[in-house]
Amino acid sequence: MKKQFRLCLLGLGSLMFSAPLAAQISLVSPVPHEVTDRGDVTSVPTGFRLTCDDARRESFALNPLAAKPSTLSLLPPYEIVCGVAGDKCIKPFAKFIPRQKEGYYLKIEAGRAIVAGRDEQGLYYGLQTLLQSISKGKAEACTVRDWPDVAFRGTVEGFYGTPWSHANRLEQLRFYGRNKMNVYIYGPKDDPFHRARWREPYPEAEAALIRELAEEARRNGVNFYWAIHPGVDIKWTDADRDALMAKFEKMYALGVRAFAVFFDDIWGEGTRADKQAELLNYIDDHFIKTKKDVSPLVMCPTEYNRAWANDGKGYLRTLGTKMNKSVEIMWTGNSVVHCIDAESMDWINSRIDRKAYIWWNFPVTDYVRDHLMLGPVYGNGLDIAPKVSGFVSNPMEFAEASKIALYALADYTWNMQAYDEQASWLRALADLLPEKAGQLEKFASYNEDAGPNGHGFRREESRQLSGIAEAAAGGDRQALAALYGECVELGQACDILLGSDENPELIEELRPWLIQGTLAARYGQTVVAMALGSAKTDVTAASFENLYNQARSVRRQMTLLEYSDIRHPLQTGIKVGSRVLMPTLSKIFASAVNKHNADCGTKLDPEAEFKPYKLSSGVPQLAGQSISAPGSDITIAPVLEVVDWPAGASLTLSSSLPLTLDGMDFDFGVPGQAGNFTLELELTDGTLRPVGLLHYKEGDTVIHTDASLSGATVKSLRLTNTSGKAQKIYFKKFRLGHK
Repeated sequence: MKKQFRLCLLGLGSLMFSAPLAAQISLVSPVPHEVTDRGDVTSVPTGFRLTCDDARRESFALNPLAAKPSTLSLLPPYEIVCGVAGDKCIKPFAKFIPRQKEGYYLKIEAGRAIVAGRDEQGLYYGLQTLLQSISKGKAEACTVRDWPDVAFRGTVEGFYGTPWSHANRLEQLRFYGRNKMNVYIYGPKDDPFHRARWREPYPEAEAALIRELAEEARRNGVNFYWAIHPGVDIKWTDADRDALMAKFEKMYALGVRAFAVFFDDIWGEGTRADKQAELLNYIDDHFIKTKKDVSPLVMCPTEYNRAWANDGKGYLRTLGTKMNKSVEIMWTGNSVVHCIDAESMDWINSRIDRKAYIWWNFPVTDYVRDHLMLGPVYGNGLDIAPKVSGFVSNPMEFAEASKIALYALADYTWNMQAYDEQASWLRALADLLPEKAGQLEKFASYNEDAGPNGHGFRREESRQLSGIAEAAAGGDRQALAALYGECVELGQACDILLGSDENPELIEELRPWLIQGTLAARYGQTVVAMALGSAKTDVTAASFENLYNQARSVRRQMTLLEYSDIRHPLQTGIKVGSRVLMPTLSKIFASAVNKHNADCGTKLDPEAEFKPYKLSSGVPQLAGQSISAPGSDITIAPVLEVVDWPAGASLTLSSSLPLTLDGMDFDFGVPGQAGNFTLELELTDGTLRPVGLLHYKEGDTVIHTDASLSGATVKSLRLTNTSGKAQKIYFKKFRLGHK
């Protein structure tokens, strides 16, 4: 039986932008595996006649067409034939369909297109490929055979901090469908019904939102995983097991058809591998397998990376031998934030006796909230597809900005051997901001690296400066001129993006960094002008000193902006170009000032950067944390994992200016820790003053100071573990108030 629809293509041009009209299939992302029989390029009609079997009439797979019933008299002569393996209408083409799940066969020819999927998901993806290829109004005759390399591809909303909004999540699900990602794992750490109050059902309003997300996921071919995190206080009793099962039943009633259980970032009773395996097996046997319509169960283990794995303890091997092989086990790699290669996959797979399900902590920035991660996606092996069962990205709290990396991750996990990090990045930028893609590329190139951090995860940044930065710092005038031009372009890009209304959500997310980018650009132009005119023969002392004062002023403005209320909630600062541009400019500034001092007999300070506060620590996980100073508070960025604080190790916070204190509190996430630590103040005269630490009430995790701290004027303070043994804590909050 034939169904007939009319499809209007108006507005589909937003799908792709960068490829020339002579290569329409090049508009498709992820890059297909096989494209053959390429021929003529012709114009696309504004509507189609859709032919499919009755069984596909209400299938979600047809959603990409946004089909609307119409009459024959209104239909143009172009036909789309749709079906899945076994359907009558595509029987002549069945032998061409790839054998892999979610695979599809697409043939575009004069007068018609055939889209045949191995399953409904494959048909859905085939239609996405068709629509992307014609989004410029042209159709290229060709044949495509395509399939995913990785079975489960997508994201895990597992970051700490401000969760995505409901509107963000809905848009993300649509984005995943367009880009052939099939997994979204809902696990925001700050959802109390996911973690702290996991036994309790969602209130009616929140439950309605979950239902809407599950429905939207289904429309876009996405497995909506709802994750529960019971490990903080689970008792391993029948009562707790039944509470978890009851919670899953309630989520199932809301339309959820995929489930996960997390045991990450905990310690104590909840970390027992045998008990975790027993619970997961029970869920798998009595819930997952009985429902018949749910996806495989996923779990995140406590030892979720190699650096934390204890082979002697045998945690991972216990999961591997005792837990049902149908349960997926997540893994972040050799450390919390790390790229994935074949050797590391062999290591973990041999211990859990199955293929690991990768939780890649990129482009997440909850551990470096003063940075953005907007650069190309690279570093993962192109040969690991046969070794992984799934690959999901933990994104930034900025949903729109995260699409740059997620677009590339979709490309990578679909067809690893064809993955080109630079080409995919450029397509992602154009997909996100088509009219201002060039400006976004310029800005993003200065926001790629995470900066120094406790995980040691770094990225290249400002690669366009790689050939000139060192030479410019050495005084090469041609390189200095090129650097000046780069700063001009950065400033222009930031200004243009700040005024753009093309993607308001994205611009709002980027705004603090865009403003900082304009200041960095102005600082760079001023510093280069100083270097180019530092000799007395080129510029008078008065004009050099004007440039000098301007540069120091702009640099101070950059620091003050980092402490201003323009930041997003929980954001600790605003860093742009921190790996190459800013260090290079600091060198050029110092060199120009030193030369001017030597030539003119002046004593100008060669240090431009304003650094009011400094953090040092013998605790490796704390040493790289950033400092923020909103208003009258100084805060240290939280650490998201369990912190191992060695006996005798200290954390020291220093100030370049006298600091008069009026309060302090910090949260180690564990009650009774006040007695394990000692706080000392270094007063401005160099003497040390001990300050008492206390909890206001029994069971409280927040540590306060006694009255001896208030009013003290200090140069630094030092917090030391004096318990005589290592302490396992969380580092949730650290606040110092000053006048």
